[in-house]
Amino acid sequence: MNKPIEFYQSQLEKHKVISKSLYKQMGLLSLFRLLVFVVTTFTIYFTYTQWQIATIVAILGIAIFLFLLSKYTDLKAKRALHKRLVEINEEELKIASGDFYNRPDGSQYQNPKHYYSLDIDLFGKGSFFQFINRTAIKEGTSTLVNNLLANDVINIEKRQEAIDELSKAPEWRQYYSATAKGVEVEHSAKSIIEWLKAYQPFLSTTIYWSTIGFSMASILLLVLGITEIIPIKYASYWLLLGLVITGRFLKPINNVAQNTEKAKDTFRQYALLLEQIEKREFNSQLLQEKQQQIQSEDLKASQIFSKFSKALDALDNRNNFISAIFGNGYLLWDIRQTYHIEQWVSKYADKVEDWFEVVTFFDAFNSFGNYAFNHKEFTYPEITNQNITISAKDLGHPLLNKEKRINSDLELLQEQFFIVTGANMAGKSTFLRTVALHIVMANVGLPICAKESKYKPIKLITSMRTTDSLTDDSSYFFSELTRLKFVVDTIEADKNYFVILDEILKGTNSTDKAIGSRKFVEKLVKLNATGIIATHDLSLTEIESQLKAVKNYFFDAQIINDELFFDYKLKQGICQNMNASFLLKKMEIV
Repeated sequence: MNKPIEFYQSQLEKHKVISKSLYKQMGLLSLFRLLVFVVTTFTIYFTYTQWQIATIVAILGIAIFLFLLSKYTDLKAKRALHKRLVEINEEELKIASGDFYNRPDGSQYQNPKHYYSLDIDLFGKGSFFQFINRTAIKEGTSTLVNNLLANDVINIEKRQEAIDELSKAPEWRQYYSATAKGVEVEHSAKSIIEWLKAYQPFLSTTIYWSTIGFSMASILLLVLGITEIIPIKYASYWLLLGLVITGRFLKPINNVAQNTEKAKDTFRQYALLLEQIEKREFNSQLLQEKQQQIQSEDLKASQIFSKFSKALDALDNRNNFISAIFGNGYLLWDIRQTYHIEQWVSKYADKVEDWFEVVTFFDAFNSFGNYAFNHKEFTYPEITNQNITISAKDLGHPLLNKEKRINSDLELLQEQFFIVTGANMAGKSTFLRTVALHIVMANVGLPICAKESKYKPIKLITSMRTTDSLTDDSSYFFSELTRLKFVVDTIEADKNYFVILDEILKGTNSTDKAIGSRKFVEKLVKLNATGIIATHDLSLTEIESQLKAVKNYFFDAQIINDELFFDYKLKQGICQNMNASFLLKKMEIV
């Protein structure tokens, strides 16, 4: 389906119908269970004098009841999946209508020391992250954030191909997300991996086979005791012996149980997600590489995870008092299950990190694929080696309403520097963030908000929102100087950076600011830097006549009939109309 809104509406109705149907089936199964219970109870009551018949009825009744219970549990899980799919499509329709400000905004990822994370509305309320993020697991969110912050200019076309393929598989993406949302995982995959890698087994193969021999001896003793060939008290003594043996290993077993309890839900969840990845046929190189990363010589990764999850469940039976006493007393159950867990850890601990990484990769890239699907009118930048940095037609900010968004053409050559002037509220800062997001999105592999774009990959560095710091005992001006030094040092070490500056040296007087700003721009041009600076200082535009690399652009504002009008269009030249005095008077401030 070509139109995202229509797709989400159709999926919403589809999953609502399925969920309702499953609910009715669950009701019928509950009724059947009750009927089986009543019939079994009454039949046993009326045949209790014929114990053979009563026993057979009891066994059949319990078997049918448990079968119906299993079916009910399966239907309940299936309905829960479809309810989550309903929620996913409802959320997409809300976001499409512009209602996304109550979603996690990623403010914790803002870092003043990063190249650009604080400056370009990448995180925070109304941010790009808040709009794009669809991850369902913590590590997937971290992977998404790392991609947005990576400044990675290598293999962009591989990422474009992968994102484009995922954008064309909306149902698969939604089922993946709905599955991932199905298990609440308290403990991070990172902590589990650290424990697996550091774990040292304490049970030998000899001990394991001894538990098998002990179990066989237990069964023999019980049979002999029940048939009264030997006194039944020997079976009791044997039970105590088993508990004593288990007690010798109790401390290390408890340590294993404590750590595996944290891992159990994670492995159950990841097994389901790995299975979805394994079953899907991918065409793009990057997705195929990730799929191959989870292939094993003997079993599929999902089967290996599932096997481990079952071993964890088996050890978890120790929390049942009866199982703990009789299972350990006669079967040395905890020792045997701990041995199985240790064998799994020894064999697969080094591979788990790769498998986890693949699951989180798909969780993150599904967000990118979802974004591309929702914005089919956007375009993937053509990666070029020509002497340009960005050549875009109708470039706009991706978070602005497309009905109100004003786009501009932009052609900025390599080692070229733009000085952008303009009145207050004319669109300078929005334009800077538009260009910055073009670079970040293009490097990730996302389609950008433009009709077309040619792009030579470049990393981004900005200085737009410097703040003072009381904790670091630094003034605003010192913080800004520190940031500008960081920009210069970075470019001196690596020329492949796009610099975006917004009204620098705000913490000093106008004359000093003008002189300092001019010298700083001249320094960047001398370093062959590429970038843009926005300023209200018209004296800075004089550099164009002295340095060939510098070009002046502006955003205009006009006062017509005592009203202020903006066209938000980027034009070549210098702004002639400023509006601060007009606005002060218009708002009756002065």
